[in-house]
Amino acid sequence: MYLRTTQRRRKDGSVVRYLQLAHNRRVEGVTQAEVLVNLGREDELDIDGLRRLAASIMRFTDGDGSAPLPGAAGELEVTGSRAMGGAWLLDGLWRALGVDGALRRVLGARRFGTDVERVLFALVANRALDPASKLAAAEWASEDAWIPGLEAMDDDQAYRAMDLLVEADAQAKVQEAVFFATADLLNLEVDLLFFDTTSTYFERDEPDGAGQDGAPAFRAYGHSKDHRPDLPQVVIGLAVTREGIPVRVWVWPGNTNDMSVVSEVKDDLRGWRLGRVVTVVDRGFSSDENLRYLTRAGGHWIAGERMRDGSPDAQAALSRQGRYQTVRDNLRVKDLRVGDGDAAKRFIVCHNPAEAERDKHTRDETIARLQAELERIAAARAKATSAKASDAHHRAECALRDHPTLGRYLRQTKTGRLLIDRSKITAEERLDGKYLLSTSDPDLSAEDVALGYKNLLEAERGFRDLKTTLELRPVFQRLEHRIRAHVLICWLALLLIRISERQSGQTWRRIALELQRLHLVTLTGPDGTVCQTTPLTDSQRQILDAVAVKAPPRITTLQPA
Repeated sequence: MYLRTTQRRRKDGSVVRYLQLAHNRRVEGVTQAEVLVNLGREDELDIDGLRRLAASIMRFTDGDGSAPLPGAAGELEVTGSRAMGGAWLLDGLWRALGVDGALRRVLGARRFGTDVERVLFALVANRALDPASKLAAAEWASEDAWIPGLEAMDDDQAYRAMDLLVEADAQAKVQEAVFFATADLLNLEVDLLFFDTTSTYFERDEPDGAGQDGAPAFRAYGHSKDHRPDLPQVVIGLAVTREGIPVRVWVWPGNTNDMSVVSEVKDDLRGWRLGRVVTVVDRGFSSDENLRYLTRAGGHWIAGERMRDGSPDAQAALSRQGRYQTVRDNLRVKDLRVGDGDAAKRFIVCHNPAEAERDKHTRDETIARLQAELERIAAARAKATSAKASDAHHRAECALRDHPTLGRYLRQTKTGRLLIDRSKITAEERLDGKYLLSTSDPDLSAEDVALGYKNLLEAERGFRDLKTTLELRPVFQRLEHRIRAHVLICWLALLLIRISERQSGQTWRRIALELQRLHLVTLTGPDGTVCQTTPLTDSQRQILDAVAVKAPPRITTLQPA
């Protein structure tokens, strides 16, 4: 490591000299000088102090590894250490996607006491690396992690940045800019978009009251996909590509019905001018009205169909004779059309032999359990000697009849007794290992339709990671705009970790574990302060190279006393 000088001639003929801290590296057998820090103009620096500081650094890094004596002349003492590897990777992707530029463009020329874009990045990085409340995230970014361009922050700055994020994304401008930057960076195929919804609940006893203008509550009771109907919630929608990259997120009141959001999703994505897109939705969205709306402006859809709701078209497709085509070891498909002329609808019947065996095994266990329960009730009824005991057995029969799993195979006689309905068992046997799809696209092959629908699992994986890895819940916010901001921050974190996983071929857990071992160490001595990174391991360098993020410099700050 050494000091080197460069010079530049001004228009008036004078020469200005600049100092740099550099070291030599051998690259493919050739020694090259690498600049670590640009120190500034030579006439404005304490040259002797810099030489003493450089010598102290050399003694610290090239010594025998023993700790220097605090306060010794020319020696350096470790005065701080922060994890930096994970935030460095996320910041590189953040800038490559243009999120920083998109936020600054939308925020405009307004001036703030702190860099709002950096605060928002710190909240996203905290969500990906060490999820916590906004108060804890502010402490994490100030004390535990090194955020490029942000020395420290507090919770007031975090909340102000969240408010501005919702304002900036009022027309989804941030999400649109991020999506197109992601598509260019990864060369994404957006011919298939997968959409699904989930819900997240709040740990409180009562939902929100109506707003002052009579608007319905945002946190409200509804159909809970987390099996917590006793708590208020909000509904979250997510659109992902076939690679699992989340492209847009929506938040609706907790009592929103899945059937009512498809038109809004379609209209929002139409504004992005994506061209020909096939939207893939699950059974909860496949009403005729929704599917007709998805075909507007030349769009197409693939939808899961309910097989047990008595739909004439679905029953006709399942009963239609035809030969299955094997497209995978565990998947067979049958392409059918139901109806005539313009009213004809295309169905794909999918059959998984391995899943059929599992369905049969599960049903056999259920029937055996049901038979044992009926025998127990009959034996207890025969021994009943009082009206009270008889009433108890009657309640047991009612509970069995209303059971969500066991009750589906029962029928009730005119005398009120329960019997196993063999016709229902036969009907279920015909559906073992099957699922039914419909599509409006006449050009997609049956195999592409079936495999495209299976990729809907990517949306479900996104929800799973939101709720586990990123700890979307518990939500500590109560105001609608803060809840929306919290979901947007989680969406941005999910986007960054998905890109990291896709480009590195490793799980985010492994990526974060490796990179968080890379620290920025602060060394202080009589001659000044220097911030230096710990040496990169081979695993850390491979991850950074895979995602095309430049490794951090060994020395990030050099400040003479």
